[in-house]
Amino acid sequence: MAPERFFLELTPPSELLRSAPHVVIVGGGFAGLRAAHVLAGKTVRVTLIDRRNFNLFQPLLYQVASGLVSQTDVASPLRVMLGESENIQILMGEVDDINTKDKEVVFNNRRYRYDHLVLAAGATSSYFGHDEWRSDAIPMKTLEDAYAIRRKVLNSLEEAEQTPDPERRKWLQSVVVIGGGPTGCELAASLNDLMRHTLERDFMQIDPTHCKVTLVDPGDRVLRAMDPQLSASAGDHLKAKGVELLLGGRVKDISEGKVVITTKDGEVTLEANTICWTAGVAASPLGKLLAERTGCELDRGGRVVVEPDFSIKGHGEIRVIGDLCSYSHTRDGKPLPGMAGPAVQMGGWVAKDILAQCQSQPNPAFAFTDFGSMAVVGPLFAVANLRGLKLSGPLGWVLWGLAHLAFMPANESRLTLLTKWLWMIATRERSALVITETSS
Repeated sequence: MAPERFFLELTPPSELLRSAPHVVIVGGGFAGLRAAHVLAGKTVRVTLIDRRNFNLFQPLLYQVASGLVSQTDVASPLRVMLGESENIQILMGEVDDINTKDKEVVFNNRRYRYDHLVLAAGATSSYFGHDEWRSDAIPMKTLEDAYAIRRKVLNSLEEAEQTPDPERRKWLQSVVVIGGGPTGCELAASLNDLMRHTLERDFMQIDPTHCKVTLVDPGDRVLRAMDPQLSASAGDHLKAKGVELLLGGRVKDISEGKVVITTKDGEVTLEANTICWTAGVAASPLGKLLAERTGCELDRGGRVVVEPDFSIKGHGEIRVIGDLCSYSHTRDGKPLPGMAGPAVQMGGWVAKDILAQCQSQPNPAFAFTDFGSMAVVGPLFAVANLRGLKLSGPLGWVLWGLAHLAFMPANESRLTLLTKWLWMIATRERSALVITETSS
């Protein structure tokens, strides 16, 4: 008879694992999933906890929002990716508390002991103290957010198609994206292309030239974290394609269909039926809970300040990785950015370090390899800085596409994405423009 796969802390799948260390990983994003993959098949019991049953490829959420791809292209079931590893169990739910004295996590009204705890719960959207804006400015962190943006835009266009009032039609065809980082630029560019070109032949009463996408950022340029030359190239391309840039302005207020921006020349009011928020992120509330239980330090964004081995002071058995951690043990002393590349490297190193500890063996210190940064700002146009190699235009887009396909955890998704990208380039058609009331 096949061994029982369900073990929690009761019956392990094999006698070899009965006394093996128990590693609890909270979060199935880039960092947590990578850690689980490294621990798969090793002599440790692994429990991966996530409130969702899938890994979300967040860098392509904007493509869901703009109808280029669907949820199955960017969300891969955790059980499919890890289900063949008999030493790994996957549990769905949220961690309610952490008892660091007894080394327990409180989860789904039960307590599970751990030998090693890896917190990789990620981040949420931050409205910088104005959470009342959330109801009028849609964030871009979850599948539900992406579907909400897509539904809002498509419903607006459907209403505009049958609205006789030209001023209301222009308002319905207007979008404001707040935040000029990679996510904001990618979303603005993709929505602009959707409204101006993809749907041009599908709506009879809508004038594509009246579609308006405005990108707002407090800085003097978009993509401020990138090289100024590439940033300028991205901004110029966005403007050439019709995206309006409002730089040097800070959001003062957001209400239904309206954004008030404070600039050096006075207040500017933008009116649009669709308002999207990509301006800031905040660490998972799990960081605050950990600080309350251990006294560990948090940075201004709520991220946990960690030691060189990603542990917290006084608790070497607790590691914090991904967007939840503030890791400043770098050559220049700057914290690692909340991106897929650093998260994957963190997860892999921490898993190897745990295995080294279990075997009483040394492990080389963590050394982050920066492969560069990139952002796509339109069909066949992206900017990339790959360790000093600066590229923009079609070649940048090709490298952007290859990099994202490489990070995609599921092979099936890689093939589907490549097919849909090539189809969109050839026909300007998008495959996911169905309006649904629920995520589907």
